[in-house]
Amino acid sequence: MYQLKQWSLQTQTETGVILQVEGRHAMHIDILEESIIRVQLLKDGAYRLNRSWTVAPGGDAPIEGRDRSTLAGFSCPSFSFDNDGDSVRLSTGLLRVKVRHPLGLVWEARPNVDAPWEQIAEDRPTGAYMLGRKDHAHSHFLRRTKTDRFYGLGEKAGELERSGRRFEMRNLDAMGYNASTTDPLYKHVPFTITRLESGLSYSLFYDNLAPCWFDLGNELDNYHLPYRAYRADDGDLDYYFTLGPTISDLSKAQVRLTGGTAFLPRWSLGYSGSTMTYTDADNAQQQLEGFVDLVKAHDIPCDSFQLSSGYTSIGPKRYVFNWNTDKVPDAHGMARKFADAGIELVANIKPCMLQDHPRYGEADGLGLFVRDGETGKAERSVFWDDEGSHLDFTNPATQDWWKGNVKTALLEYGINSTWNDNNEYEIWDRQAQCAGFGTPIDIDLIRPVQPLLMTRASNDAQIDFSPSKRPYLISRSGCPGIQRYAQTWSGDNRTNWNSLKYNIPMGLGMSLSGLYNIGHDVGGFSGDRPDPELFVRWVQNGIFHPRFTIHSWNDDKTVNEPWMYPKVTHHIRNAIKLRYTLLPYLYTLLFKSVVEDEAIIRPTFLDHEHDARCFEPTDDFFLGRDLLVASVVEEGASERTIYLPDNGVGYYDFWSGAYHAGGREITVPVDLGSIPLFVRAGSILPLSPDVDRSGPVKGQKRVLVVYPCADAATHSYACELYEDAVDNVDALDGMSRLTTINVLQTATTLDVSWLHKGQFEPKLAGCEIQVSGLDTRTMTAQGKAYTKGGLLDF
Repeated sequence: MYQLKQWSLQTQTETGVILQVEGRHAMHIDILEESIIRVQLLKDGAYRLNRSWTVAPGGDAPIEGRDRSTLAGFSCPSFSFDNDGDSVRLSTGLLRVKVRHPLGLVWEARPNVDAPWEQIAEDRPTGAYMLGRKDHAHSHFLRRTKTDRFYGLGEKAGELERSGRRFEMRNLDAMGYNASTTDPLYKHVPFTITRLESGLSYSLFYDNLAPCWFDLGNELDNYHLPYRAYRADDGDLDYYFTLGPTISDLSKAQVRLTGGTAFLPRWSLGYSGSTMTYTDADNAQQQLEGFVDLVKAHDIPCDSFQLSSGYTSIGPKRYVFNWNTDKVPDAHGMARKFADAGIELVANIKPCMLQDHPRYGEADGLGLFVRDGETGKAERSVFWDDEGSHLDFTNPATQDWWKGNVKTALLEYGINSTWNDNNEYEIWDRQAQCAGFGTPIDIDLIRPVQPLLMTRASNDAQIDFSPSKRPYLISRSGCPGIQRYAQTWSGDNRTNWNSLKYNIPMGLGMSLSGLYNIGHDVGGFSGDRPDPELFVRWVQNGIFHPRFTIHSWNDDKTVNEPWMYPKVTHHIRNAIKLRYTLLPYLYTLLFKSVVEDEAIIRPTFLDHEHDARCFEPTDDFFLGRDLLVASVVEEGASERTIYLPDNGVGYYDFWSGAYHAGGREITVPVDLGSIPLFVRAGSILPLSPDVDRSGPVKGQKRVLVVYPCADAATHSYACELYEDAVDNVDALDGMSRLTTINVLQTATTLDVSWLHKGQFEPKLAGCEIQVSGLDTRTMTAQGKAYTKGGLLDF
């Protein structure tokens, strides 16, 4: 690669400028929003790939890809333009960029139009942009200071703050990974957040799905000032620079830029069982149906079961859309048993067909596979103890074939949802050809698009089959935009305390990067089975993540089940029942992630950037804005030290009702049953006690727990509670109920009132109001005196 230094102004456009670089290339700088500016470098004035599947400001991208040149979906506000002959500068009211010589950009910003400008970022003065002479490799370097804090990059191992490390984006099936060190992993998320010492933050999103690397201070070069680097093997340099000014603003902006969050059914928040052992067994149907009986016998709430791929086996191998009728002789009957118990089945499907798949010849004859870059035949890659060929979802014929098989092999059996798995597309022939919807594309340019389009095809099949229901899907691999269709998780973690601990920042990293609906394999997927203490602690942590699935493939063929250790089953049961008690709060958080782009799980600093202590490494996190989770993740712990962020109002212990001021550290004793949990003062927590299914909600009771402010002053505070018919597709069009609950607190009274909006009537059994702590205020509800323990119409 060579350094790009010389530039001149080619033209000013309605949205920005075009620069001529080195007399042959074009750099486009476009003002998209007051806080978003896009920079593109076109080698020889042309795109390497003229489409994007990740950018979708309107909510989705065309299936054949979004024209990379379009600015549709952005407001493209007016801006000021200055040209002093040596530099040019473009400015909105909040963000401005200057182009200097040699080629480099300097960024300035302010939190509001009345504040002074400050420099927030600067390209490296020496060699900021590099470009391949004979290929499309490229690099971008920015200055780095020792006080910069880096976040994002999606699913990454280690601490949440990324400084001093180097990360690779190359989707891999990282079976049994080390949660503190392994890189790369399953997903491709080229997005970083930089938090500055001044308190402002900005993000960089590189819209390129070719393999790339981010160096955030691991590399040092004496010939340059300290820098950070983005390098890519191929593709286009096309990045979005966004001013926060807060970190939360940047996560919201990223999820909006990439299409928003899928509104999955309410039941997706319940406990989901899973294991490879059941479906691998010779009597798979018996073991699977036995799970239905066992959750009932052990009084374990459960809403779904994820059907591992053993149901497709012939011998030891797996063959997508094949049913092993020896192991599962009556799939229809099995699905009915689960449905009668109120448990949804979610079937594992894979996008690679082994070379001896009974239908391989059919798919090959239809031209459904990615093609070998040299011979033009179906590519062959290592896959599941053999070789196989990957289906090409940039081929409309593959889309149709896949959707048809999802329908006939799963949906018509009563299995309503899909688990899109093993979809990393580990095809290492970089020039293997994808159909590209009529214009062939090298796999290396769009590898992460394949799992995105696979999941989209599954989604479309489910919608076509049941148009009145919101679908549920999960995908292991993908790129920004996968959250438009599916829930995701952190893949095949290793069973140990290290995974339990470091899966927490891994999940928070995904959340900061715009993937809100996430979770982990609770109990650990691979290796030794968890001992009783580790298993209990993993469940106690897992219940606070959107995806709560106990899944395993233990070396000794045991199964991670809630009842696997009878002496601790009561602890597992209590944790899962707590999850169901919190479902009204959780479902409201899911709703807000969809309509307000709010993160569900949140680093402690997300709502407390003023508190420097919150930026220190911690195992604590928030579930929504009101619940502080302090999971016990150390073996043999007898106490847990928690820092309570400075929120100005303090916290209540969820269990004891004890009040604690914020901005201080406390230590609480713990035993194996302890789940340290704290609630923000000045909040209302909606609960659903004594339920064993997430829905329908008819007949359920609601408990509103008020957590008063601790002083005698007058306060008002509110919460929202969202309800619908579990999975109705018209929920966001009015067929739901959003309740705003208000509390007016004085020195002697608490007045609780609420207002419902929406056409859905949940037909609840009623509502009880409780107050945390030793509060002696007189209470009214809807303007009438309320007696403790009373049940109200709601």
